[in-house]
Amino acid sequence: MDRIKRLSYEVLDGHKPKFGEDFVDNKKVLDQIAIIRSKGLKNEIAGYITKFIKKENREEKAKQSQIESSRIENYTLEEKISEDDTIEEEVIAITSNTETSEDTEE
Repeated sequence: MDRIKRLSYEVLDGHKPKFGEDFVDNKKVLDQIAIIRSKGLKNEIAGYITKFIKKENREEKAKQSQIESSRIENYTLEEKISEDDTIEEEVIAITSNTETSEDTEE
């Protein structure tokens, strides 16, 4: 693991709720919680943290939409099954009515 990732993970372990998707805000938070003398290193760490948080949020949204779509599929499947049961009951009722009417004709 390279230095930027390692340092970013160390900072995120203790202070993750303070960071967000905005690079400038993340730089300010990094200034408050750590002493990083190198401007370039601070920018790289803040950039990596920003990228990491954005990726996590994207994955969370994808997971939520996947869960939501599976719920919709399950609901429509249950609805379709109940419709099929209703149709099957109607077919059985029609068939039994037809059989009784044929029996009475004989």
